Amino acid sequence: MTHKPPTGDDDELLARLGSLTAQARERAEFQRSQVELAIALQRGMLPGDLPDIAGYELAVQYAPACYGLNVGGDWYDAFVLPDGRIGLSIGDVQGHNIEAAAFMGQVRVGLRALASVTSQPGDLLARTNELVLSLGADLFATCTFMRLDPATGLLESARAGHIPCVWATADGRSGITDDEGGPPLGIAAGTTYPVTRHRLTTGGVFVLLTDGVVEGPSMSVDEGLDQAVRLAGVAAVAGLSAGSLAAAVIRGAERVGHEDDAAVLVVGHDSPADHAR
Repeated sequence: MTHKPPTGDDDELLARLGSLTAQARERAEFQRSQVELAIALQRGMLPGDLPDIAGYELAVQYAPACYGLNVGGDWYDAFVLPDGRIGLSIGDVQGHNIEAAAFMGQVRVGLRALASVTSQPGDLLARTNELVLSLGADLFATCTFMRLDPATGLLESARAGHIPCVWATADGRSGITDDEGGPPLGIAAGTTYPVTRHRLTTGGVFVLLTDGVVEGPSMSVDEGLDQAVRLAGVAAVAGLSAGSLAAAVIRGAERVGHEDDAAVLVVGHDSPADHAR
């Protein structure tokens, strides 16, 4: 068998292939560095500590997108309000890049700052909506804000385009919050957000989550919410900790390969057995 000696055309083709390979490698390296920067920026903007509330337990879990390129603007937050009640927020900014991660920080911090002026959930989301519009970033965010009164277990909630919460009680009941909600933050001026009231009973839990937790290539949002309801129900009946429930919910999302960031914030009301341990 004879081999044809290389020609000038062959050399040119090899040179082009080499150049394309080098360019692809550079683009992949740049993309990886952008994802790493977005992850670092996002995590640096999330709260490092959660409030310590007598009789209650707070827990969070966060997992970046399974496929690495969808790192974006999921956030969670929990903080003490001026009157001693507790503010709880979770949200998701449109987009999956450094801009979305930076915008997430602005929205989260802005909402927390405005909560010192008004913590009424509907009014707070309306004011945060105006703030988001004033930033002129051409981005929007979904969000749920809850105000918890530790003395009574009353939870007041308003929702801006976000998926509903999951709840469960120690006596075996569980479900998805039934509230009207309003449009995402940053869509239209003058938006109002209805407030729904819930009661967190002894041994019960509420689970705030982002859509990356309940939606994936092999799971619809409804299926994911149903799975979260089942997990919350089991956790409440068994008296599991808020941390164990949050970890179980995230593991469920990772098993189905979530394509988006996933964040979970669980608030649980201690049962008498918890105090005895």
